[in-house]
Amino acid sequence: MTEFVLVAGAWLGSWAWDGVVPELRAAGHGAHALTLSGLADKQGVPAGQQTHVQDIVGEIERLELRDVVLVGHSYSGIPVGQAAERIGDRLAHVVFVDSNVPVDGESFLSAGPSGRATVEASMAANDGFWAPLTEADCQGQGLTDEQIARMVAGATPHPGATLSEPAVLARPLGGLPATYIKCLLDGDEPMGDVAELLKSEHWRLVEMDTGHWPMFSQPCELARILLGCAGAS
Repeated sequence: MTEFVLVAGAWLGSWAWDGVVPELRAAGHGAHALTLSGLADKQGVPAGQQTHVQDIVGEIERLELRDVVLVGHSYSGIPVGQAAERIGDRLAHVVFVDSNVPVDGESFLSAGPSGRATVEASMAANDGFWAPLTEADCQGQGLTDEQIARMVAGATPHPGATLSEPAVLARPLGGLPATYIKCLLDGDEPMGDVAELLKSEHWRLVEMDTGHWPMFSQPCELARILLGCAGAS
């Protein structure tokens, strides 16, 4: 039995995977959706990026999980990539869902300079937090009005320290068994760091014809792809 550990991106909590978890469990696997410190039901908990890495590692160790498929969406690809390295032989596969990837010594902000000024302005205006996404942010991403409303209602401010703290990697990510899921409505080409990693024999690319939040827009299709990653290493 594979144990899926699912980590949503900025502003979101474990609830974001409610459409995916039942599909994974129905196929006979374990599925554990995780809320990172400072978000959703863990609001008010101080958090930097390394806190989020430890959230993931700590939960896997606490539950004594093995044969883990670790799944990171959007921002959470950065802590998930670091956690994947740190859980050693517990890891079976890591999946990056339209996500950032960690670069040693780089932060979310330093590695993604195109939107950096906008994020930093939001943090400056919101006591160090990245303001939650709005309906306008969700347009053109294959979401229904109901799905957008649910996302916006559930989104919480994202702790800024997690965006500015640098990643720490002991070895290149290209050596990990990995799948990168590119959501085509959010751009048809992976970002440069991801494109380089996809040259590794250990990485593969899967495309989805949907937007940046496939756990809402296409949860069953996303679950099908994740199930294909079980035993893929």
